[in-house]
Amino acid sequence: MPFHESVFCARRVERVFAECFLHSENTVLCGGAEEPLYAPAVHPGEPHRLWFREDFFASALHETAHWCIAGSARRQQVDFGYWYAPEGRDPEAQAAFEAVEVRPQALEWCFSVACGYPFRVSTDNLAAEGGVAADHSAFRAAVRREALRLSGAPLPRRAAVFYRALQLEFGRSGPLTPALIRATAAQPD
Repeated sequence: MPFHESVFCARRVERVFAECFLHSENTVLCGGAEEPLYAPAVHPGEPHRLWFREDFFASALHETAHWCIAGSARRQQVDFGYWYAPEGRDPEAQAAFEAVEVRPQALEWCFSVACGYPFRVSTDNLAAEGGVAADHSAFRAAVRREALRLSGAPLPRRAAVFYRALQLEFGRSGPLTPALIRATAAQPD
């Protein structure tokens, strides 16, 4: 399927996520946020909320990847108990950011394959680089290695459920394989 921006509406991802996890995990995916945030329910009966940036399709896939990786204890904490430093990180903070982003970005790549959406590795630090292209090749390579590893083994349960549901929603089929990851080489950030 050729890339058509109108096909890749984040509302479709929200709907698929709700179909998969609203009842079983009491969690909804919500767009419109200035910054992504996971907010566990505070009051009985309300759902946990997984917020993604504005209406960005890639952000919706990325945040669902974080959620699929987080264990039950982490899903009881705001932002899964992780820190987030905004753009403008120094090299040490950027290295720490990249270390925790390898697996979520690799799983996002798998979800992108399920949708037929082009995946782009994100270093999320353009402000600190001041227009100078920093070398993130090691990070991109680590994300690729992890995506290949994930595609060569069964995905974790929630990720597998979501992957299959995305395939159905976007008219794709077949197992996730390393060949699919290789065929969809990530674009540089």
